[in-house]
Amino acid sequence: MAENRVQRRLAAIVAADVVGWSRLMGADETGTLATLKAHRKELIDPTLAEFGGRIVKTTGDGVLVEFASAVDAVNCMAEIQAAMVGRNEGVLESKLMQFRVGINLGEIIIDDDGDIFGDGVNIAARLEELAAPGSVNISEDVYRQVHGRLDSALHDLGQQNLKNIANPVRVYRVGESSSASPVATAATQKPELPTTVGAIGFDARPAIAVLPFDNMSREEDQDFFADGIAEDLITALSLWRQFPVIARNSTFTYKGQKIDVKQVGKELGARYVLEGSVRKAGNRLRITAQLIDAESGVHVWAERFDRELEDIFDLQDEITERIVHNIMPEISLAEAERAIRVPPANLDAWEYLQRGFWHLYRYTREDTEKAREYFVDALARD
Repeated sequence: MAENRVQRRLAAIVAADVVGWSRLMGADETGTLATLKAHRKELIDPTLAEFGGRIVKTTGDGVLVEFASAVDAVNCMAEIQAAMVGRNEGVLESKLMQFRVGINLGEIIIDDDGDIFGDGVNIAARLEELAAPGSVNISEDVYRQVHGRLDSALHDLGQQNLKNIANPVRVYRVGESSSASPVATAATQKPELPTTVGAIGFDARPAIAVLPFDNMSREEDQDFFADGIAEDLITALSLWRQFPVIARNSTFTYKGQKIDVKQVGKELGARYVLEGSVRKAGNRLRITAQLIDAESGVHVWAERFDRELEDIFDLQDEITERIVHNIMPEISLAEAERAIRVPPANLDAWEYLQRGFWHLYRYTREDTEKAREYFVDALARD
């Protein structure tokens, strides 16, 4: 009986990844990989070791880490994020590498190869998805262990509904350390804004339209898979509530038609259009997806996924999650860059907010002060 017993333990789980990884790789694959390797060798791996973190696995741009102590986990990741501010000084916006981090405390199952599983791991991954670039999100379970034991502020983001997690989770953001350098403090300190996503400039938010994915295979039974991907994307994007999503009944009227993205955008009132295709060969599937700015026709993001067809629902879930995970920061970045180009006299509350974020994530003292000014203007015009 003892031989078959599942190995469990309580641990602090850290999930982290690079913001806008697909965009960075698409622009400069070799340079991006070299930059990530340098950050890991010179900063991330040594700091993890210093605080007793065990790297469970890496996934290209992401890493899963286990700590025995919640305090050590939070202090470690806060130190890494603060150090990244300095490492990003002077880096071009298009090459900026930032991490987002989620930390949870929970019971985990340890596999024979050292991998870990369980709800605690899943929650850490969802917290990471919610994190802003350069920030650390922690669960309420972590908060209870670290409150009063950190040299950092903790900001309550309220109850959050996390995908595939049954109960809402209260989330906290780790703020700046009181011992941080003045530049790092100014760069990482975030103005306190309404925690409800889209509370400022709500009516001016750009809409997203997800079109039916094309079935490029000769097999008609793949239509349901292509439609399922699009439907799941509509649902998943709607749950984020950051941007309005055009309803399925409207977007699926374009199924099987040759479309002009600019025209579709005008007809649906959508600034961004997500389209894609599915191709099956034997037991392999190739899914492509691309996000297009419907006003300019410019591609904002694109990706290709090659997978073995095993469990179709698991595959749909994985592809949907990957696409949503990638396009949300790309839309936010595109909106910030768009707002910068708008003449000041024509800015509305939403554009003031996006200008603020554009400056905030440049991580300099001057840009942080400018961001505050734009956030105040956004509130005044809302």
